[in-house]
Amino acid sequence: MTPAELALALQPLSYFNTLADRGAGLIEIRTQPQPRILVSDPKAIGAIWQTDRTLQHPGSRSFRPVLGEHSLIWMDGDRHRDYRKVLNGPLARDLDTYRAMIAGIIDQSIATLTAGTEVPLADWTRTVAMRVMSTFVFGTVDDEVVEPFTHWMDQAIGSRPRTLAYRYLRGGLPTADQQLNHALVRHAKRAADRDPRTLAAHLLAPDGPLAAIRDGDRRDQELRDQLVTLLFAGHETTASTAAWALVWLHRYPDIAERVRAELSHVPDDGIAPGSAPLLHAVISETLRLTPPVPAAGTRRLTEARELGTRRFAAGTIVTPHIYVTHRRPAVFNQPQRFDPHRFLDARGRFRRPPIDEYFPFGGGSRRCPGAQLGQLEVAMILIRALRHMDLEMREPRGSNEQLRGHTMAPSPRVRLRVLAKH
Repeated sequence: MTPAELALALQPLSYFNTLADRGAGLIEIRTQPQPRILVSDPKAIGAIWQTDRTLQHPGSRSFRPVLGEHSLIWMDGDRHRDYRKVLNGPLARDLDTYRAMIAGIIDQSIATLTAGTEVPLADWTRTVAMRVMSTFVFGTVDDEVVEPFTHWMDQAIGSRPRTLAYRYLRGGLPTADQQLNHALVRHAKRAADRDPRTLAAHLLAPDGPLAAIRDGDRRDQELRDQLVTLLFAGHETTASTAAWALVWLHRYPDIAERVRAELSHVPDDGIAPGSAPLLHAVISETLRLTPPVPAAGTRRLTEARELGTRRFAAGTIVTPHIYVTHRRPAVFNQPQRFDPHRFLDARGRFRRPPIDEYFPFGGGSRRCPGAQLGQLEVAMILIRALRHMDLEMREPRGSNEQLRGHTMAPSPRVRLRVLAKH
């Protein structure tokens, strides 16, 4: 293990901050057996996005057994395209039909927080996001699946020391037991028969990618892998973003007050960037400074290629790095500062930077298919929390970031306290 790999394993956030401060755009993590390069140079990142369909996507060695060999995340070619086509409709184009469902789940969760209640912040947002994702997948909040799934994820990634012990001392992260795997598949098939709007129904459509698999056991295994991927990726990242946004608003009460004032002039579901630009600037700045996923997945070059100012051989592993790129002084002025106004133009309208400089949801052919759903959920959580509760955040001294596998969330020590309801 190289010194860079050791730093990545033991003190990743400190290492990332060092790289961002140095402004290095192409960092060699190792040279053997395959070169591995961490990429934060926008020009090189743009080249990766433009040629992404020609690259291979091997995925994470530690998470591949957890999510499954057939996970959409590391599929390539026609198979990846077919799954993306199936999921793009419900996860992007049809979101307006789900607003009432999402709002109902958020309102139910807020109703459980009476004045004086104090809970771990990330646990609360994780519960909300998991209930939303379960409803998207199965049409209902299915406790037979949600409870064991949540327990499994907490065992695998809920503690950084425990996760490292699994990886390096126990041969890998724990996989789901067969009872949970069977429950996932069983409830997906039941949901597909009951409600054609569910993600399970889209996955199991007669003309979908699973229909071509003749072997029933193999079809069930691939279905299971997609369900685990959707449930994990679809709730963990959204929950982290919502939690971080509430933390930042607590740290900057003047910005929180201006967001509340802005929301007083828009409808209850005013989640379009044009109707609440400061709110969406806060979400975007949260995704810049504290992205829920620090890296945008690994790629393997299939031929020799120039990235930035260097040429790399075929087989080189490259990782576009979100966290480091978002904190490069050459890209963002005073990058350590929380400043939502960097996402507003001179007239106060919301704007997005180029995707080679700002990519919290990845890019190229692997951009997260649930990006729009995640941003919708975060906006709705913030709107309802700010309108219906007076909140206080209890943050202990010291670092309050927690790495959960490949995601980054506020530490369980950060607690949300409800001062009043209205």
